[in-house]
Amino acid sequence: MLNPSRSMENESYVLITAARNEEATVEATICSVLNQEILPKEWVIVSDGSTDGTDEILRRYARKEPFIKHLQLQGRTIRNFSSQVFAIQTGYRALSCQDYEYLGLLDADLRFPAHYYGNLMSRFREDLKRGIIGGLVIDVADGDVKKTSRNLNEVAGATQFFRRSCYEAQGGLLPIPEGGYDAIACARARMDGYKTETFPDLLVDHLKVRNAAFGGPIRRNWQLGTRDHALAYHPLFELMKCCSRAADAPFLVGSAAWFLGYVWSTVTGRQIVIPLEVQEHIRREQMKRICSRLMFVKARE
Repeated sequence: MLNPSRSMENESYVLITAARNEEATVEATICSVLNQEILPKEWVIVSDGSTDGTDEILRRYARKEPFIKHLQLQGRTIRNFSSQVFAIQTGYRALSCQDYEYLGLLDADLRFPAHYYGNLMSRFREDLKRGIIGGLVIDVADGDVKKTSRNLNEVAGATQFFRRSCYEAQGGLLPIPEGGYDAIACARARMDGYKTETFPDLLVDHLKVRNAAFGGPIRRNWQLGTRDHALAYHPLFELMKCCSRAADAPFLVGSAAWFLGYVWSTVTGRQIVIPLEVQEHIRREQMKRICSRLMFVKARE
């Protein structure tokens, strides 16, 4: 699987963005890309049924910048995480550039420094086993600064940067209505022998509240619990995870809603669409993390 196909001198990257009603933030993301020290060869931005001014902004920049391609999907009113994957895959099929080493997924509500993608390509050069990498996403909406990643072996879907061979080995992303396609991409990459890694020294500003479309913080945490069930998380791992988040706002209630969303999905038998071998791999990794944590605590006693 680990078989880079082109020389480092010719390395380059392409980007794909799925956007829906991102009028307030998409221009900041576009400016971040335009300011990169190394520009992408091509950037396909798919507007997935936007009803605000998103498409007007995208058309304006696509006319000025030849590497930006704007696609507008019509008649799509349903908004869930499966539709996001559909839009990304539409963008992937629309790529005209075929000579690139890396493929980046980029949400339309991010801001990052000019050295960002150059640094990511440098990190790929340092270790050919890296398959998916990205920067650390920081929520900065409404002045509330919060890091969104606790496990640096996972890479947020908003910033996933793939070695091309890693992405192609998976045959694309797996659509999951509850979300979590990024976690599954990382798990499948590790199953294929790649490393996945988030770099905390490469910071990416997230400009709006995460999963704001799903309602207030309690409702969003409930949805994250249903997502964890859809990802086949081990019950013990989920319990420990929710306990570790008890101090996060809203205090206690948020983590309780998260766990109850998981339990409700389990009790009602909600369908899990990811392949069984991926489910088993995820649970093995989680049990290893639990054992490592327990051994660390015991060693400190």
